[in-house]
Amino acid sequence: MAFSGALTLTDLNDFITPSQACIKPVEQTNKPVQQEKDAGAAATEIHIDGSGTYYEVAQDGGDMTGRKLEQAQISLNDCLACSGCITSAESVLITLQSHVEVLSVLSNPTDERIPIISIAPQSLASLAAAYSQHNSSELLTPREIFRRIRTFCTSILGFAYVFDTNFARHISLNEHVKEFIERREQHLAKGDDDGLPRSPSETLPMLASACPGWICYAEKAHPEMLPFIARTKSPQQVMGTLVKKWIGRRLGKQPNEIYHVSVMPCYDKKLEASRQDFFDDIFQTRDVDCVVTTGELELMMKEFGWDLKTSSQSPSDLTTSRSIPLKDLTSARRHPGIDLPELVTHSGTSSGSYLPSILRHLTETSPVPLMLSVKTVRNSDYEEYVLRESAPSSSGDAVGKVIFKGAKCYGFRNLQNVVRKVGRERGVRVGSGAAGRLGAPGGAGKGVRRLRAVRKGQGGEGGAPGGDGEERKYDYVEVMACPGGCVNGGGQLKPPDGTSLDAEGYQRDWDGEGAIPSASAKWGDKGWTKKVEEAYWRDTGRVDAERSADQVADGIVEELWEAYGDSEKKGLFRTEYRAVESDVVGLAVKW
Repeated sequence: MAFSGALTLTDLNDFITPSQACIKPVEQTNKPVQQEKDAGAAATEIHIDGSGTYYEVAQDGGDMTGRKLEQAQISLNDCLACSGCITSAESVLITLQSHVEVLSVLSNPTDERIPIISIAPQSLASLAAAYSQHNSSELLTPREIFRRIRTFCTSILGFAYVFDTNFARHISLNEHVKEFIERREQHLAKGDDDGLPRSPSETLPMLASACPGWICYAEKAHPEMLPFIARTKSPQQVMGTLVKKWIGRRLGKQPNEIYHVSVMPCYDKKLEASRQDFFDDIFQTRDVDCVVTTGELELMMKEFGWDLKTSSQSPSDLTTSRSIPLKDLTSARRHPGIDLPELVTHSGTSSGSYLPSILRHLTETSPVPLMLSVKTVRNSDYEEYVLRESAPSSSGDAVGKVIFKGAKCYGFRNLQNVVRKVGRERGVRVGSGAAGRLGAPGGAGKGVRRLRAVRKGQGGEGGAPGGDGEERKYDYVEVMACPGGCVNGGGQLKPPDGTSLDAEGYQRDWDGEGAIPSASAKWGDKGWTKKVEEAYWRDTGRVDAERSADQVADGIVEELWEAYGDSEKKGLFRTEYRAVESDVVGLAVKW
């Protein structure tokens, strides 16, 4: 599993508390000197003086004064790419998910499962940005990339079906909006000022649930936030439901007779797919069997000599030691066509458009015209959105009544501020971090945390009635762990070679625009993220198909609801979260 190369996990106490997984004592900048007398011998060794300062000294007794080594720093990028915030059991689960595992399954002649792969739109955008020639008019679109990848996956790897996850996101967004309306109606009916415990369906603000990095962080560091998090499944897991349950039924196959692979922009999606909530105990299979990142998909294509820049390729054009295709789709193993809407688009954000979907629903269903105002709080990753009636209120206020207040929050720095703000607004003590003190469903709590009564002056609807949007409490927050959102996921392709500095102070290489990312490039460059964002929305021939997709989605949802009993319906598109307790007391090692 390709986490940050500068960080190494060396013990089993790898929970959220600090350990040696979060320490880089020194950073080696010089290349090792080759010794003719002993190629395996080290040229230098590191000494530590009484003050704890590190020195590199020659082993042959030459320069005994040594060279002082600079202390390395942990950046936010290193933190997000590190495995130190997951438990050892989780690490074992996600280590089993890699492109090597995918190729192993596909090349196994005894494995009769039907292989199906689904690809996230952010991954397509990353590949489109990397393989486009930015110094010419040849700019690849995600749609072109998807169709070339589909050819590779079917003719070379032998996948029976290749889908994008946009349609699953469409279903997820519909369910997400439905859940918000349910919460909002119950919230308005019961008020929020009696100090009584709230069930998840009665709690506002609702926080987005599609980012597994945020979910992992909340379950382990802020379990008091779990009642606020939406129960709607992410697009990846909704796609898992469609593949294993709906497509499986169409093909006459059980869930364990399908092998489902997803391509995602971040490593945390591997962790999400490994959750016990998404494991079928009856058929002993997961909704998503294996998750590979954008970079791992590119490695597979490179291994087979597949060039995304070329639109016309066939297996005969490739030079590879592997048999082609990996899966022999003989007539006995071919399957009827399953059609899903391709690359359904949504206006809003490249991280899923969760907040814009709620804003659009409220605007379209409002009996009076609404006006939207947007305010940047810290940067473009933290913005507040206020919906108010366009006409002045009847009480004589200069502005209309505030109907909704939400926020878009990307990156852990902004995320922590939002957690504190939600805690203050809702009377929840933030930062206890102890599992077992929260009475959320599925939690190990011994009691229910009581929400303290909010001030009467704030109003029962979540804010001052008809008051300024600044005073109103949040109704909804779109939360993503990565700065810049999902297009900047840790599993995306790295920027090409050249030179620039990002916000973390890293030097980037940008001389050859359009060049394939180099191994030395680092993740998180704002300039590169901007290019991927541009590629995400670059599709000159696409038509917004949301409305037509609604009909297909409604039919599929109705078909699934009729096929499964009441006890199973709840888990089709929604899930649960639970507080996870750490047994680690402090640092696991002394330096």
